[in-house]
Amino acid sequence: MFSKILIANRGEIAVRIIRACKEMGISTVAVYSEADRDALHVVLADESICIGPAPAAKSYLNMSAIVSAAVLTGCEAIHPGYGLLSENPKFAALCKECGLGFIGPDAEIIEKMGDKDAARRTMREAGVPIIPGCDVVEGVRQAQAEAERIGFPLLIKARAGGGGRGIRRVNGPEEVEMAYLSATAEAQSAFGDGAVYMEKFLFPVKHIEMQILCDNYGQVVCLGERECSMQRKNQKTLEESPSPSMTEEMRREMIRVSTLAAKTVGYKGLGTIEFLLTQEHQFYFMEMNTRLQVEHPVTEMVTDVDLVKWQIRVAAGVKLDFTQEDVRLSGHAIECRINAEDPSMGFRPSCGKITLLHIPGGPKVRFDTALYHDYVVPPFYDSMIGKLIVHAGTRQEAIRKMQAALCEMVIEGVEHNRELQLETISAPEFIDGSYTTDFLGKLLKELYP
Repeated sequence: MFSKILIANRGEIAVRIIRACKEMGISTVAVYSEADRDALHVVLADESICIGPAPAAKSYLNMSAIVSAAVLTGCEAIHPGYGLLSENPKFAALCKECGLGFIGPDAEIIEKMGDKDAARRTMREAGVPIIPGCDVVEGVRQAQAEAERIGFPLLIKARAGGGGRGIRRVNGPEEVEMAYLSATAEAQSAFGDGAVYMEKFLFPVKHIEMQILCDNYGQVVCLGERECSMQRKNQKTLEESPSPSMTEEMRREMIRVSTLAAKTVGYKGLGTIEFLLTQEHQFYFMEMNTRLQVEHPVTEMVTDVDLVKWQIRVAAGVKLDFTQEDVRLSGHAIECRINAEDPSMGFRPSCGKITLLHIPGGPKVRFDTALYHDYVVPPFYDSMIGKLIVHAGTRQEAIRKMQAALCEMVIEGVEHNRELQLETISAPEFIDGSYTTDFLGKLLKELYP
């Protein structure tokens, strides 16, 4: 087992990892930008090192500075958290070259599955159902020809990156050229790779992801699904487990396919297989995330498995001490992402000093955050400032518990989306579980015309 780990991240996920390490008896090193000098993860870690100015490109994305900090402090491994460098194969390879463990899969796997076009082809060859479409297209003419073959509507998607960037919906042939040029330009700017492929646009659909955990000895365990259909511009805002749309038969088949996908690529560590589920109960592989997910707490709540601890153990070479037969989903969990933004002003990001903070409590109520009284939310990073998670015996009880927790939560000093989350979980489509990926967009038009 590792004795000292550097956390190459910030905010609530850095705090989450530090807490797990403390419980495991592992020393921690925090890295921070000049803007995060007073951040909670800096205080909680055993050691901390400033790695650059506020912009992430000059600090949290500075691979050489992070690796140097790990070597100088005698760390044995680096935990990348999520986002930032967590799915960067160059960073994973650099850690290995410098004799540091990377708490995640090998660089080769990250690169292979990070190329969404290559991942799609790999899954197709393995017998995993994929969305009808085509491989990478070269130029407008090929895009137009493939679009006619696939049929409209369709999506043009960047093969690299994520977060909803480099994706364009095309409703008819007259839109292909502009959408292709726009998607490739955004993909090149965001990821340094302008290549795109095309898929049939399936709707209405649900977004379901399966949590997998794989050790270095060939054992793959799937820890059930998460419903991630509540989205704004392809970004998740709320997650729950188990999915209200999943039957036991569907779950078994999706677990089988997810296990097959992981074994096909020789996966090691924690990862997520993402699917689209149609109203006809057909599901299709969408992508694989080779990292810890923002929404991992809902899986922890229903399985009683600490995913961060097991991610660290597996990276250290520990064998899983449980099998697929041991996995049981108990009760229901819901997570609401709390973002420092103003929904009434087009989700304009908000920053400033936290003047009053009250975190809701009670049995099985959890708030993962890096906030504290008088903390100043900086303007340089992602707007998420916390994740409110609840667990109860049934979905109906979990919804009521989340409503109560949101009402109790007080965050003053910045604008945030608490009221929108209350509206979301009180909507009839959410309460009956019928909501799909386009639901939140429709709700927002009603709330903020």
